[in-house]
Amino acid sequence: MAFRLTTRADGSTISGMKIGPRKFELTAEILLRAYSIGVFPMAESRDAKDLFWVEPQERGVFPLDGLVVSRSLAKAVRSDRYMVVADRAFEAVVRACAEREKTWINDEIVRLYGDLFAAGHAHSVEAYDGDALVGGLYGVSLRGAFFGESMFHRARDASKVALVHLFARLRTGGFRLLDAQFSTEHLASLGAVEIPRDSFRRRLDAALAVEADFDASPTDVPMSGAEALRRARGGTEVAFRGLPRRSVVRA
Repeated sequence: MAFRLTTRADGSTISGMKIGPRKFELTAEILLRAYSIGVFPMAESRDAKDLFWVEPQERGVFPLDGLVVSRSLAKAVRSDRYMVVADRAFEAVVRACAEREKTWINDEIVRLYGDLFAAGHAHSVEAYDGDALVGGLYGVSLRGAFFGESMFHRARDASKVALVHLFARLRTGGFRLLDAQFSTEHLASLGAVEIPRDSFRRRLDAALAVEADFDASPTDVPMSGAEALRRARGGTEVAFRGLPRRSVVRA
C-alpha cells in the first residue's frame, strides 16, 4: 500500500520539501535513510492513513554519561523485581506503546518497525513480572546511534527500569548517541536535554562514523539490576570501535 508523507508548517518537520505530497511505498530501507539524516515518521493518530516526516528544531537527547537515577529507582532496579531482556516480544512492545488515548503509532508504523526489527535495525527492551510484560521501550539502531521511539509501563517504574537497562546495553555496545526525539518533563527528570537541530546533526554524523553492537550483551539472558546500574553509570569498559573514545550525546 502506498502512503502519502506530508510536511507540516510548524517548523518541526522537514522545511525544504516544497513540492506537493507524492505517493510511494515507504520501506524499511527508506526509513533508515531518513534516520541517518535525523528525520523520523509519525502518524496523526492510531487511525490515520498518512504519515509525516518530523525533524524537531530542538532535539531531545540523553547524554550516555548523564542518566539520572533517583534513590527509589536505583532500589527498584537492584531489587530485580522485574526480569529484563531484549528483543523477545518486539511487536508486543510497540503495540503496548500505542495503548493510550492519543498515539502517533498506527498500523503502518507497526508494520514498518516490524520490518526494521526483522532486519536487525530495531530493538526492544522488555520488563517482565513473571510471564507478564509490564513495561518496556523500543527504538531504532543505526551504527553508533540509537533512536528511542516510545516507552510504556503497566507496573510501577517498569519503563524506567527498562531505560536503565537500555543505557547499560548501549554503553556496553559502544553507542555514541541516544536520541529521545522530544524532551518532556518526565524525560528531563531522567537526564534528557534539548539541543539545537544543527548540534544534533553534528552528533548524529559522529555517531554514524562508529560501529556499535546492540547484542554485545546477550539479548535473551537477563542482566541483574546491580550490573545494569553499574554499566549504565559507567562502571564497565565500553566497547567503542572505529574512533577514539569521547563523550557524545544520546543514541
